[in-house]
Amino acid sequence: MFSLSPIKLMVIVGVIMLLMGPDKLPEVAHKLGAAWRAIKNLQEKVEAEVREAIPDLPSTGDIARIARSPVNLLNQLADRVDAKEAADAMSAESASDTAEEESPALFTSPRLPTPPLTRADEATLPPDPSLN
Repeated sequence: MFSLSPIKLMVIVGVIMLLMGPDKLPEVAHKLGAAWRAIKNLQEKVEAEVREAIPDLPSTGDIARIARSPVNLLNQLADRVDAKEAADAMSAESASDTAEEESPALFTSPRLPTPPLTRADEATLPPDPSLN
């Protein structure tokens, strides 16, 4: 399989520099720098257009962090959901406290999480029909 290690890349760059010579090297470096700037400008323009179309999109730094650690993102989302549920429960309690006694309850209490199944619980479950 063809692989390029950093040492191989350095050797290739060194050979290219020797073949070009000192006369062409500044010109090539200038062209490479201009190409790099053009690519960065294109990236910024595309990102600006996407941000205009989708304003709630996370920043590129946030996206990079998400790609490196998706578990962190899932934990943050779970924390947001928990906080929202707690806020909803608090608003439901305050609304039920201020509601008249004669009116029916408009809000229900939040569901409590169910405990995980144990081996004894699994034994009492009916068999899965898809296993037959």
